[in-house]
Amino acid sequence: MQRSYSRLLGVVGKPNTGKSTFFSAATLATVDIANYPFTTIKPNRGVCYVRVPCVHEEFKVADNPRNSLCLEGTRLIPVEIVDIAGIVSGAWEGRGLGNQFLDEICRADALIHVVDASGGTDSEGRPCKPGEHDPLEDVQFLEREITMWIINIIKKDWQKIARTTEADKKGIALPLEERLTGLGIKRVSINEAVRRCGLNVDKPTLWSDDDFYRFIDVLRRISKPMLIVANKIDLPTAQANIERLKALDYPVIPASAEAELALRRAAEKQLIDYKPGDKNFKILTPEKMSPGQVAALSSINEKILASNNSTGIQEAINTAYFKMLDMITIYPVEDPEHLTNHNGQVLPDAYLVPNGITAHQFAYIIHTELGENFIYAIDARNKRRIGEDAVLKDRDVISIVSAKKRA
Repeated sequence: MQRSYSRLLGVVGKPNTGKSTFFSAATLATVDIANYPFTTIKPNRGVCYVRVPCVHEEFKVADNPRNSLCLEGTRLIPVEIVDIAGIVSGAWEGRGLGNQFLDEICRADALIHVVDASGGTDSEGRPCKPGEHDPLEDVQFLEREITMWIINIIKKDWQKIARTTEADKKGIALPLEERLTGLGIKRVSINEAVRRCGLNVDKPTLWSDDDFYRFIDVLRRISKPMLIVANKIDLPTAQANIERLKALDYPVIPASAEAELALRRAAEKQLIDYKPGDKNFKILTPEKMSPGQVAALSSINEKILASNNSTGIQEAINTAYFKMLDMITIYPVEDPEHLTNHNGQVLPDAYLVPNGITAHQFAYIIHTELGENFIYAIDARNKRRIGEDAVLKDRDVISIVSAKKRA
């Protein structure tokens, strides 16, 4: 299966919150999972999937997926995810596993912060009695670590950047973008942060230290959007903390990474019928299961699925891509009448692309030659031609017509 990655999702959090379990559940990758700090030493990269209803049912055709999967009308599109080592307070100064992991965080396009909602993990990532630790503190410390990391990158050159900006009158966004190029922070985000903070863009030398900190903190929120996975929802102390977490300015997804991992592994062994994100599952081979396995699945059904409608893992991935990163799904075909590529495969590919993309921009994503030789596109639903500046919509099925046709 061909893979078409769009944006990188980073899984972050302090040690022992279930972060690596989340990664394993999302990807079915084998990683070290244990209840002590720094189990994850090197970042783990893997493939998970966003889940969308496939358009083949609307068109009443049987599809032949190539760069994705289609299971009973559900299209699963591969995306890349990275599990980053647990961060401890002071990491931006080199404490714990230090700056290399904050650097990895900052390269991600969006962050999933896995928090122990039960309050059963202290500030250093050590197990404690559930309810003893306040998970809101974990959110606040991670915010500060990332903000201070970005400040640390800019601070030594800040006065030079500010003076140069005032002298050449070209604005502060370009020099800051160049300084932050390794973190993927763009000019549009920098300009938006300045606007939100109400700062004088023409006189950055007059910004106070508080102004500078506030600017970088807002820039972090814009350029590295984050959602909170409130993990371990099966523990009694979790529910009250989840409600408190929801009061923060982030999307919050209640979850049980352990439950999802158990269901995914059972499905992989064909013991149950379960797709990531399903509200329930069906036992296929009870005769092959031990009483302990049956009891474990029954517990997941009663404690997680019945009350939460899912384990939360797939919801978190979908929320990250479709709400935080504002992506849409586009299906390219060569023959708009039969919805096929040059090999006759029906609806072979599904692409995740930024909302607001034009037909011409999408042609470049498929292949450079298609973009360079673009003439027009055809909407497969109504067979109408659409021009290069036409903005595509979610679930569009599009055929690109170019001067030099390419498969």
